[in-house]
Amino acid sequence: MHLYLVYHDKHMVPKTRIFVATSNPGKLRDFRGAAANLGVVIEALPGFHTVPVAVEDGHTFEQNARIKAEHYSRFLPGELVVAEDSGLAVAALNGAPGVHSARYAALLQGDADTHKNSDDEENNRVLIEQLEELAPEQRHGKFVCVIAGAKDGTTIQTFTGEVAGDLLTIPRGSQGFGYDPLFYYPDLGRTFAELSPEQKANYSHRGKAFLKFLEWYVSQMV
Repeated sequence: MHLYLVYHDKHMVPKTRIFVATSNPGKLRDFRGAAANLGVVIEALPGFHTVPVAVEDGHTFEQNARIKAEHYSRFLPGELVVAEDSGLAVAALNGAPGVHSARYAALLQGDADTHKNSDDEENNRVLIEQLEELAPEQRHGKFVCVIAGAKDGTTIQTFTGEVAGDLLTIPRGSQGFGYDPLFYYPDLGRTFAELSPEQKANYSHRGKAFLKFLEWYVSQMV
């Protein structure tokens, strides 16, 4: 899971550009959805795949977000770089998949390379198998997102967003990614995969964390 935002503009004005380096197109859609009405343009960071990958060996979302923000900020001296780490936590599974959300299937299958992500279909299949072992009233979870901002290898600030929901054993929707087809949001009566990026941004963990980041960023400019 890699997401890094670099701000070049000094003021929050229309057409402010945020450069995002990510290997996950779903996350890029999520941030574009969150920024849609804020006069912010989200763009992929050029040359992301040429930068050495950070090793996400933290035990919490915040630790991994800090690791990535600090690592990638060293490749853009003087710039604010923001890294994101996020995932699904199920209390009845002792918080799993947690920080291993993107590579959960590989981890449970004993893949020696535990930093290699599994595909969404495999992760969802493994989670469904575990959910089916739980009583229906235990099939609840929350999405968590932590964004860390760093400059020149030092973390400046972190921002957290969470959202709770029910977990399904039959996927619904095709617009999301990751565990979105299994994450049912009762207030809307739909899964996150049944929402548009703009709709999802209003309720999602990532949207909440991103808006906290933007509020903080604006406060630094005044």
